Amino acid sequence: MASLYRSAEARQKIRDWCTTRIGRWPTAHRTAEISTRAGPTHLVVANEDAQRPLGAPAVVLLPGTNFNAATSLVLATELARHWTTYLLDVPGQPGLSGPDRPSRHRLAFYGQWLGEVLDHAVGRPAILLGHSLGGGIALACDSPLISGRVLISPAGLTRLSVSRRVLSATLPWLLRPTDTRSTRLLRMMSGPHGAPGVELAAWMTLVAGNCRSSLAPAPLPPSTFAQARNAAVNLVATGEHDIFLPPARLRTPTTRDLHTRLHVLPGAGHLATEEAPRRISTLVAEAVRRGTTGR
Repeated sequence: MASLYRSAEARQKIRDWCTTRIGRWPTAHRTAEISTRAGPTHLVVANEDAQRPLGAPAVVLLPGTNFNAATSLVLATELARHWTTYLLDVPGQPGLSGPDRPSRHRLAFYGQWLGEVLDHAVGRPAILLGHSLGGGIALACDSPLISGRVLISPAGLTRLSVSRRVLSATLPWLLRPTDTRSTRLLRMMSGPHGAPGVELAAWMTLVAGNCRSSLAPAPLPPSTFAQARNAAVNLVATGEHDIFLPPARLRTPTTRDLHTRLHVLPGAGHLATEEAPRRISTLVAEAVRRGTTGR
């Protein structure tokens, strides 16, 4: 295990930013922390007491690399209108969970971690909504509580495409982060009409200055896909303009390994969770319906 933070002060800066943003979120919610094999795990539970149809599953949101519950509130607001929603901070990623990340077999480790969270914090059937790294974690988890998965630009299916253009924006951001460089990188990760907010740019600057970067995980083994297909439904989507996992790159492994078709989110990039929350909510609704009826 290795800590992602450069110092104790760096960790506190991240925690302060996240705590402040979650505290300002107007959607009804509570926060909690549980102990897991990956260390302390922080979660936000939204609209827990709202009336839901009998047997309706919860939705568990797993953010991507460098993101967390506090940066996922646009999508979470939409989800919580319909379902009790759990937002998880992945340990070893910037946020309010533990700082240590596994050095080997990362997705397998996180899959076991997620099983613990589902058992001890959710305790009911759940639709997993995973973005990027979170999608790979959702695929690696074999908990019997999973009634379906919605995977947005998921890691674990194939290697990410990293072009020279992406590197030209990423390296300066890592070496000497500024809000201008963060905005440039976020625009590259967005669709052509995307406009990353000032707050998200400030977050990315904070991450680059206080955290150690992590690489994308390798593709999962065939045995993992075989068990993932046991879920009632697996829906996979990516943005039309995703720079890391464009439709042309993700379509074949989606069909081959998960036996399902790829949904393309028009106009969106890799930050589809920011750009297309209603479209993603529609996919979750389909997963809920099919997970409940078995069709």
